[in-house]
Amino acid sequence: MAVQIDAMDRNILAQLQQDASQSLDEIARKTGSSKTPVWNRIKKLRAAGVIKHDTVVLDPDKLGLEACFFVLVRTSEHESDWQEKFLLTLQARPEVMEAHRLAGDIDYILKVRVENARAYDVFYQALISEVRIFNVTALLSMEEIKSTTALPL
Repeated sequence: MAVQIDAMDRNILAQLQQDASQSLDEIARKTGSSKTPVWNRIKKLRAAGVIKHDTVVLDPDKLGLEACFFVLVRTSEHESDWQEKFLLTLQARPEVMEAHRLAGDIDYILKVRVENARAYDVFYQALISEVRIFNVTALLSMEEIKSTTALPL
């Protein structure tokens, strides 16, 4: 269920999405408010779960994680035990940046970040050794054209 937020909340959230390390004074100045109301709104947004957590965004290329694969998974298993094991397997693998259950012909899509194709194969072999999968298709991203964590406000 969506939380009710107003234009000032959206403005504060936009500032935090752009740079969460900004001081309250900077955010207040940029939103045309003062420090205490901004702090109170941020506390309210955290309590409501709108702000889930603070983090930093790292450059994967600079850390040697140059290969990004989108992995399409089809399964013939749809029992809750299999789904639970699959979920636990994905959560245990730090290479899996995102995982989505889909509607349509493909059951799941994973975003996997690794050093290279050999590292992807190590990931793939580990995945299929842990859970039974009908079909896996890996698509190598040749170029990242857009990537953001900012939600459209």
